[in-house]
Parts: sequence; structure tokens; C-alpha cells
Amino acid sequence: MIIVQIGYKNSEKSKNAPLVAGKKSDMPKLFMVKYLCRLYSGPCVELRKKRYLWGEYFDEGIAMQFNDVVGHAPLKERLLRAVGDGRVPHAQLFVGARGTGNLALALAYVQYLMCTNRTELDSCGECPACRKAAKLVHPDIHLVFPVGATERAETEGAERDDRASDILAHWRQAVLENPYLGEAEWYGVLDMKNKQGMISTVTASEVIKTLSYKPYEGAYKVMLIWLPERMHVAAANKLLKIVEEPPERTVFVMVSENPSLLLKTITSRTQQVMVPPIDAASIAAALEQRHGLPAAHAADISRMASGSFSRALALAETQDGELFERYVQLMRSCYANRYLDLLAWAEDAARMGREEVKRFVAYAIDLTRNCLMLNLGLPELSFMAGQEQQFGNKFAPFITQQNVFRIVGELSRLNEHIAQNANAGIVFTDFVLKLSQHIGPR
Repeated sequence: MIIVQIGYKNSEKSKNAPLVAGKKSDMPKLFMVKYLCRLYSGPCVELRKKRYLWGEYFDEGIAMQFNDVVGHAPLKERLLRAVGDGRVPHAQLFVGARGTGNLALALAYVQYLMCTNRTELDSCGECPACRKAAKLVHPDIHLVFPVGATERAETEGAERDDRASDILAHWRQAVLENPYLGEAEWYGVLDMKNKQGMISTVTASEVIKTLSYKPYEGAYKVMLIWLPERMHVAAANKLLKIVEEPPERTVFVMVSENPSLLLKTITSRTQQVMVPPIDAASIAAALEQRHGLPAAHAADISRMASGSFSRALALAETQDGELFERYVQLMRSCYANRYLDLLAWAEDAARMGREEVKRFVAYAIDLTRNCLMLNLGLPELSFMAGQEQQFGNKFAPFITQQNVFRIVGELSRLNEHIAQNANAGIVFTDFVLKLSQHIGPR
């Protein structure tokens, strides 16, 4: 849904101005209306996007301030204090699982560095530097992220500049719409399906070239590298020297979901900022205050989210219905030894892409763990609600300390084999037959 608000520029009258809604397909028309109105000194149009998943309005140029990041109060204070004391490390690695806000925190930190009117608590959000940083178009903020083989080939060819700009625009849009963007969501934007992204040596050479120039207008030049673990080994080696000894007033900000995949020589040259799971109280408060969920429902979702705000928002929208149905069908067929159903399940599951398999495995492990907590008489440590809770209450007796490690082991091996590009049909068939041996009465 796209919403246009008609009002008067820099006027109190605009606060109560009417909202005009249109379909998503009408966006180009609404942008044109906004542009034409800005040519005149009369009424102007403020464009807002309403994303159901995020449940709030995103004003054009909304600032990514620390106040916008859910939770992590102690970590925010530490970052603010470091900048205030003039102790800005030349290279930092924000480490956190998907949905914990490592990217959102990094963006807020970068904007705070660029802000020309910052306070002890946050960036101002109003100065020209903040407005540019909010749109990820500040000339001293440079962005690096993984892309697929097709995109790499196109950005290294004859029409390289135009194609690279297109991909950068896609990344900016994806991050502005979802500051808690994960690797799978980004690959979905690029329609990469079963492929995995990479940061190439050509990109590494561009980083070195870009950082050879002085800051254009800010106090710092920032190189923000999202998912540095996807760097080709040769690319990582090429950046070792400049990461260790960057030019004056240059800052590397890396954001990683899996730092164990990074070269040790890279991690040893950075100061790590560990981003823990978000506390349930902060998630519940954000769902209630920013997204209008009832307090009880927000509390239930915050318990199930396991510290991930992305998961909390997904639960608020879909309750992971498709993954839940796939898991239930698998477990019931295993329990009843319905091998024809298991083979049909495997055939259907083999059509999933690599990232879809990763999501299913993560979901299945999480739900299996919750069932074990119920079996052990620890419902306060079981983060389920709704249909998951109903299923868990019935299925929990069959997830025990004796079989849980075997079940999780089979799920983990499934993920590993798919990641290694093994034949999906063979892998899933082997998986269901082995899993059926660990579930149900024997």
C-alpha cells in the first residue's frame, strides 16, 4: 500500500493533512505527483510507504538513528561513548545472527559518525549529512555486499557502471525497506534461487581504489562491508593491508552473520562488536508501540522470536504457516512409518532452493528444541504459541533426550549436503528414511 499525504511544506498544517491511498502499482504516478508539486511553492505532497510486514510508515529519507534500533541499550551507549571520547577504531566487525540488528546498529553508527550536529545520545537526523546517510547516498559512505555470479559478470563487463549502479540501487532499497535484512532476503531480491553470493577480487580492487581518495565532505570516509564472510579468499587477502593500515580518517565497518567463515587474518585486524539476541521485552515493546499489536500477542511473539526482530515480524504476519505445515507433515509421516508419504514429501521438498532449505532447517531445529523443553517440564523455555503450541503439546512426548541429538544431527547434515550442491532428490530421500528411525514408538 502506498500512501500520499497532501499538506504544506514546513508548515504545522501538514500534520493534519489528508492521506490519499493508492495501490502499489500506482507508485510511479504518486512519485510524479510529488515531483510536480515540489516545483511550485504551493501545496506539496509527502510520500510515505506502508509495508505490512514492518507495520509502519517509512517517510522519505527516514534517519537510521540509534533510537530506531530495537533493544541493545548497553551496546548503543558503548558506541556513543567511544565516538564521544574520540576512540573510533579503524576497523570494526559487527557480529550477530540474522534479525538481531547488527546491520541496523552499523547503519546507525555510521550515520552518527557522519552527523555534523550529533548529541551525546544520537545523531540529529536533520542535518544534510544525516539525510544523505539515511538514504545511503552520502558520498563518503561506500557500500560492499555479495552478489551472484551473473551480477558479478555483468558488473565487470562493458556496461559495468550502469549495471553496478542498478544493483547498488536494489541493495539500498532493500535495506531502507528492511534494516534487518538477511542474506536469504537479499538473494531473493536478486532472484538467485539456489545460488550463493560472493564479494569478488574485482570488488576488492575497487575498495582499494576508492579509499585512496580523501573524504569528500565528512569527517570520515566509511567502507561498509555487509557479509564479509562471502569474500573470495583472494579478495580477502587483497584487503589485508588496507584493513590493517587504512588511510587517514578512513573507517571499515563490517557486518557479519557468520564470522567463523572469515579469514582469521581479517578478524584479527578488526575490533569485534558482538550483537547479542534482542531481549524479549524490547521486541514486545517495539511490536506493541511501533506496529500496533495487542500487548498479549506481542508478548507471545517476543518469546517465540528467540531474540530476532526479523523473526518476530515474520511471526506477526504469517506465523511461519508453510514451514509449520511442512514440519508437521514430516513428523507425522515419520511417526506412522508412512514411507510412501515420506517419499512424496522428499520429492516436494527437493524443489526448494538452498536458502529455503536453510530456513526450513533452522525452523525445524527450533521447533524440535521447543518440544524437548515441554517434554522436560520447562514450558517457560518453550517459545511457542497458537498452532505451534497445540502441536507441541501433543508431539513433545516423542522428542526426548535420547533422540533429540539424532534428529538435530540429521537436520544439520541435510543443510550441509544441500549447501555442498549434492543432488537434492537423493539427499532428501536419504534424510527422511534416516529421520523416520528416530521418531515414534519402537
